[in-house]
Amino acid sequence: MIDATDLVVTPGFINCHMHISYAHAVRGIYPDDIGLKYLPTVFNLQQQMTDEEEYYTTLLGITELIKYGTTCFLDPGTTKFLDVCMEAYELAGSRIVIGSNVVDRENPLNIPVSYTEDAINEIERVIQTYNNKQNGMVTAWATPFSPAYCSENLLKAAKEIADKYDTGLTLHYNNSQEFIDKTVAQYGKLPTEVLADLNILGSNTLLAHALGLRQSELGLLSDNNTKITICPTAALKSGAGISHSSLVPEMLDLGITIGLGTDAANNSNLVETMRSMYLSAVIFKDGRNDVNMVPAETALEMATIKAATALGLQDSIGSLEVGKRADIVLFDTMRPEWGSLFNPVNNLIYSADGRSVKMVFINGRLVVDDYTPLFLDSTDLIRKVQIIGENLLSRTGLHFPSKWPITKDSD
Repeated sequence: MIDATDLVVTPGFINCHMHISYAHAVRGIYPDDIGLKYLPTVFNLQQQMTDEEEYYTTLLGITELIKYGTTCFLDPGTTKFLDVCMEAYELAGSRIVIGSNVVDRENPLNIPVSYTEDAINEIERVIQTYNNKQNGMVTAWATPFSPAYCSENLLKAAKEIADKYDTGLTLHYNNSQEFIDKTVAQYGKLPTEVLADLNILGSNTLLAHALGLRQSELGLLSDNNTKITICPTAALKSGAGISHSSLVPEMLDLGITIGLGTDAANNSNLVETMRSMYLSAVIFKDGRNDVNMVPAETALEMATIKAATALGLQDSIGSLEVGKRADIVLFDTMRPEWGSLFNPVNNLIYSADGRSVKMVFINGRLVVDDYTPLFLDSTDLIRKVQIIGENLLSRTGLHFPSKWPITKDSD
């Protein structure tokens, strides 16, 4: 029995797009004016990581998520050493969707290119090996990187494999004007129309970021029950124009399921799902000059039941209901940011953040108590990942000098 006096109880939050395995080792190295030019170095850093480095870096990312109330997340395939990282998932007790990032076209991001058949085999191997492991806490999806760097054959095969194993497919779907123009020139159609023709859209398809969409594409998403996840933390920091050009309000009006993500700790720099909730509730109000855009209640749903639906897990998580799994977060309202308390949803979205998470349960297991993760020594882990990051930057020669002089005490 738990005395929940002065506590607000919510479902565990769900992060539908979070690169977990590499970014925490080099968090904060990129200047905020670098834009998307950082991307090629990201995957170079990732490829240089050893299995031990990826294990500890993954564990730090999961610890941050859990400590601030995120009990389930999707890693869109960028983990290299899944066997080793499975140990991190089990230690933390997290609920996770994983996959293998594959492409079969040359790309400017330094993502290793596979032959199409090899990429297809890798998608199926990962699903066969890892789906429903750790008593169902781990789910495996098809995770080819994006339509920009994958052939039609690879995309169609990925969807067929997802359907065959009754699991999901996710794609990075951040459509630049260059990609849109190239697609129209090649097919005479917009990117979403091409995906529809290839039978890629569907109830088990999740398109991440969903920037660069046109109004005429939304009907296809709605008609095919395709899911969307947005990452406002990353979009805002990269100057993507999400506040005024994203069609999130229109998608919500059509009943399209939208979940929230944070992307990675080296582009958005933050991975706290609660901040994505806050941003989702404010940026469209400002961008449209309309306070009716994305109410607080909708923002909360986008991190809970809508996010669970986006991951196909709505029957087991995403709300506090009898018969669902016990993924539960308890907030301490005896903190200044919660006072005074009359409308808990408003306070949760607009005032609170993860600092007030006092207890977290995942699948009925207490993993955070009195603000402290119970499954490891987080101070020791942070120091380990600091060394990993320093070694990784040294090996790769990547360096971005600070704009301000920084003094570091060597003692």
